[in-house]
Amino acid sequence: MNTSNQILFCPGIPGAGKTIITATVIDYLRTRYKDNTKVGIAYIYCNFQRQGEQKLEGLLASLLKQLAQEQPYLPNNIKDIYNCHKKKRTRPSADEISRALYLVATNFARLFLIVDALDECQITDRCRSKFLSEMFNLRARTGVNLFATSRPILDIEREFKGCVSREILASDEDVRRYLNGHISQLPAFILKRPDLQEEIKNEITRAVEGMYMP
Repeated sequence: MNTSNQILFCPGIPGAGKTIITATVIDYLRTRYKDNTKVGIAYIYCNFQRQGEQKLEGLLASLLKQLAQEQPYLPNNIKDIYNCHKKKRTRPSADEISRALYLVATNFARLFLIVDALDECQITDRCRSKFLSEMFNLRARTGVNLFATSRPILDIEREFKGCVSREILASDEDVRRYLNGHISQLPAFILKRPDLQEEIKNEITRAVEGMYMP
């Protein structure tokens, strides 16, 4: 938060609450910097069910659109790209979008990019590796802060080797607090048995292994 050019990588098992944490991070950033027009915030939720839509060009374009919308006026380079492809009835390439994204990024004093569920980003045509490369290049050129989550996958973890990392998981204390709040919903014969309640809480805490319990 206090230093630019930072990466925070947060791996976690399925069900650990990575997307909820991501949403919390986005909400916090937007609230903290809501009146600061020099801070840009853009995010992507990767989804394996939308892999057909979430190609490299689409991912970069989504970030570009979000950052451009935060500008007081539409940057000329984006207007030029639009007018050029409108005449030709074509769509901009990943390189064109990447260059435009860099130029828009330079208009901000601070920039935060948030990417959830990198493991769900498609690997066809090396989309995921190319997207990460674009993010790392943008960070090197503009000092953007990057927050990313993923399942623990070796290829992805290798990309973030040496970066600050914090595993996302529900602590035993969190799980037990949740169970304590719902224990009253169990049958009456269990409510009469504190020892049985404790056994249930112990077994569930052991079984979930750090998964978030909504």
